[in-house]
Amino acid sequence: MHFLDQAKIYVRSGSGGPGAVSFRREKFIEYGGPDGGHGGKGGDIVFEAVAGLNTLIDFRYTQHFRAPRGKGGSGSNRTGAGGNDLVVRVPVGTQVLSDDKETVLLDFTEAGQREIFLKGGDGGRGNASYKTSTNRAPRQHGSGWPEEEAWVWLRLKLLADAGLVGLPNAGKSTFINAVSNANAKVGAYPFTTVRPQLGVATHHQREFVVADIPGLIQGAADGAGIGDRFLGHIERCRVLLHLVDATGDDPIEAWHVVNDELVAYGSGLEDKPQILALNKVDALPEKDVAKLAKKLAKASGAEVMLLSGAAGTGLEPVLDQIVAALGTAPDKGNATTDTSEADAETPAWSPI
Repeated sequence: MHFLDQAKIYVRSGSGGPGAVSFRREKFIEYGGPDGGHGGKGGDIVFEAVAGLNTLIDFRYTQHFRAPRGKGGSGSNRTGAGGNDLVVRVPVGTQVLSDDKETVLLDFTEAGQREIFLKGGDGGRGNASYKTSTNRAPRQHGSGWPEEEAWVWLRLKLLADAGLVGLPNAGKSTFINAVSNANAKVGAYPFTTVRPQLGVATHHQREFVVADIPGLIQGAADGAGIGDRFLGHIERCRVLLHLVDATGDDPIEAWHVVNDELVAYGSGLEDKPQILALNKVDALPEKDVAKLAKKLAKASGAEVMLLSGAAGTGLEPVLDQIVAALGTAPDKGNATTDTSEADAETPAWSPI
């Protein structure tokens, strides 16, 4: 399935139905009077976050969403049927932005979250409601309140526990393939990853989601290589794994470039816990790796992990660091035991 993380759509709620102008006419009953009913309410536009979706590709082929309008009222004081709400289902992690992309209108972070975005118009009043002591046969009615409409942008920000960052060809795809169930494309050239990837990793009986974004280049925070779009996918990550290619021309400069882009992008990326790892160490002599790791540690002021995603070496310590940064998962077994003990202490109800 093709990954799409932005889409522009048009949404319009339903207008209210018109009220009716009607008069009661029954045999042997004089002075029947007005009996026109109200119009029905128009349908709302509702956004709902659902599990199982991980792309906005559906909105490439359907961009217009219009809720049905309310039905008109009728005689015998019958109110028109209301229009059904139109539910727009989006992946978890979707934001609804204004047309100018400056304002976040809705933010969906949990499956099942539902928000009414546009309200349908109320139905118009029937002529029965206009009857007064001095106006016994009103012929006016309400035409129904108009609908609401808007052009909005949908932007998907992946929800993951750990995010991978680094220059192109830093070995991020190889790493995520080695530690998770992902099947990212790997090649001996830059920009093999052209869209974000998600993988579920398991370490020490702890599952967590890893996100791999395309490689960053200088100026990514300003849109170079559409890097600003990809950086949005790691905004919600709890920890970042910064991979530096040990075989690159200048690993220290590579670390500076990526860190500068995280700071320039903002949104708290520079404040997230970051694990620094020197990748592809199997391609260099141990003496050169040690010297390079020492220089990188001095420049960054952080511990430098050594690993090779291709050879599978050094993965365990890195995963240990990620799990430690994420914290421990709730102990469901203890929770179950506590509940059972509480139930055992509470006597069973008896009618006697």
